[in-house]
Amino acid sequence: MEKEQNELIEKVIEVKRVAKVLKGGRRFSFSALVVVGDGKGSVGLALGKANEVTEAVRKATEKAKKEIKPYMLYKNTIPHSVYGHAGAARVFMQPSPPGSGVISSGPIRLLIEAIGISDINIKSLGSNNAHNMVNAALNGLDQLCDFSTVAERRGKKVEDVCYMEY
Repeated sequence: MEKEQNELIEKVIEVKRVAKVLKGGRRFSFSALVVVGDGKGSVGLALGKANEVTEAVRKATEKAKKEIKPYMLYKNTIPHSVYGHAGAARVFMQPSPPGSGVISSGPIRLLIEAIGISDINIKSLGSNNAHNMVNAALNGLDQLCDFSTVAERRGKKVEDVCYMEY
């Protein structure tokens, strides 16, 4: 069990300071958005809140470890292009040839690195709120399906559906 815990990739996407105005002045608390992945196609995302940054990050990390779920990948990229949306944020994700790297904005890049994708092209459309952008990327990853499922649905052979050479 400990060996699995050590292999997880933990990345802090965003830490925000929130102020609550009281009679004696302002009271600050922090919220941390953390992504935890295994680098092999599974990832979890969570938000933790506390009065200290380290405690907020710890809470978010523990919560993200419980939220880990697998996603469909094809070699080092995704099987097909997809749009994802969450709130006002929309992202367009597209497979890339090997060696092209991760072409993306900051918050989504951290998510993609944690999940283990090394070649992908992502364009963020709409809102640039980090929380919504990452949720939109996860929504897009949820929509992915493998070539055998698509071929079965269309009544074709897998070779006819798989157009990617990489």
